[in-house]
Amino acid sequence: MNSDIIKGKWDQLKGSVQSQWGKLTDDEVDQIKGDATKLSGLLQEQYGKSKEEAEREINEWQEKTAA
Repeated sequence: MNSDIIKGKWDQLKGSVQSQWGKLTDDEVDQIKGDATKLSGLLQEQYGKSKEEAEREINEWQEKTAA
């Protein structure tokens, strides 16, 4: 799933994001608006992940969500 599709379907995907990364608040998820860079930054901040770890998790989530 590419970033344009994620942005277009963000309202539908927010629940999936919150179930995957439960520490993110509703407001944080709303602010992401499908932007993988913002999601990566929040994962780094909330979970103490490296940029590479956050990006890998996002890619895995995207693949799982697209299936």
